[in-house]
Amino acid sequence: MFKDIVLAVTPSAICESAAEKAFGFASRFESKLYLLHVCGMEQGWGAMEHLEASGTVERIKENMKEYYKDRLGKLPHCEVMVVAGIPHNEILRVARKKNADLIIMGPHTKEHAEKRSKMWGMAGSTLERVSQRSRCPVMIVAKGIATPGDFKSIVAATDFSEQAECAVAYSGQLARHYKAALTVTNVIEPGQLFPAEIRSQIERTRERLQQEYGPRLDGISECSYECMVGDPPMEILDISQKKRADLVIMAHHSKETDPEKAFLGSTVTKVALNCGCPTMSVNRHFDLRCGLMYDQTGKVVEAGATA
Repeated sequence: MFKDIVLAVTPSAICESAAEKAFGFASRFESKLYLLHVCGMEQGWGAMEHLEASGTVERIKENMKEYYKDRLGKLPHCEVMVVAGIPHNEILRVARKKNADLIIMGPHTKEHAEKRSKMWGMAGSTLERVSQRSRCPVMIVAKGIATPGDFKSIVAATDFSEQAECAVAYSGQLARHYKAALTVTNVIEPGQLFPAEIRSQIERTRERLQQEYGPRLDGISECSYECMVGDPPMEILDISQKKRADLVIMAHHSKETDPEKAFLGSTVTKVALNCGCPTMSVNRHFDLRCGLMYDQTGKVVEAGATA
């Protein structure tokens, strides 16, 4: 299912869960795996152009080969890549060049374990920028997440936006492939309702979920629709725990049109860095693979998403 995978990591325990998932996929699907590390930022802007000439890139590459040698020995289709540059730019460039159909990333911060609770409003991170601009799905696997070989329970979060259509359609593809249970969910923010309307609105929203997504998810043996009221990241985390989800799929910044505003603590990032399972981000650049065509304003001009 995944033929070309980019694993963006630092060779350390911080990204161990992401590496485990990437190597597992590559082995199962006989995928080409690109093990990518971007260096340069920590040395400072003035030193970036000297990294290759000084031999730093080659030394890091050898360190990566040594760190992952046991796994690399079992995986013939793997290329270790070390490049100098700005992390999110280089990750996206390599993914485009290799025509990747999946990017897998760890938390990409050394302080993740100690500052997990403070990352809710994190802006401009590598995770944010890659998720926002990637042409393929981005799977975020935070440190400490168990990564089973198969997905048995998938949660797809939608806000009924055009961009979320692709995320739900893609979740259907994965659910069929893995014969997984699928939960499609929508969160209503409390400020949108009067207290007396909550119960009836939940029922109407649940019916809308089934009407809009039911036909394209037909054939999935265990498919349910849930609506909650509350803070979207908190409610998505809650439903993923209740459903014992192995994967959460979301559209990245689905309603935000201003890319600068979109950096400010997206729901995807908040869920991904605090979830007990991997989170997959799907954005508008992936729409062509789902059969949705967009014009320059982001409006659908041809619909026909396939599951």
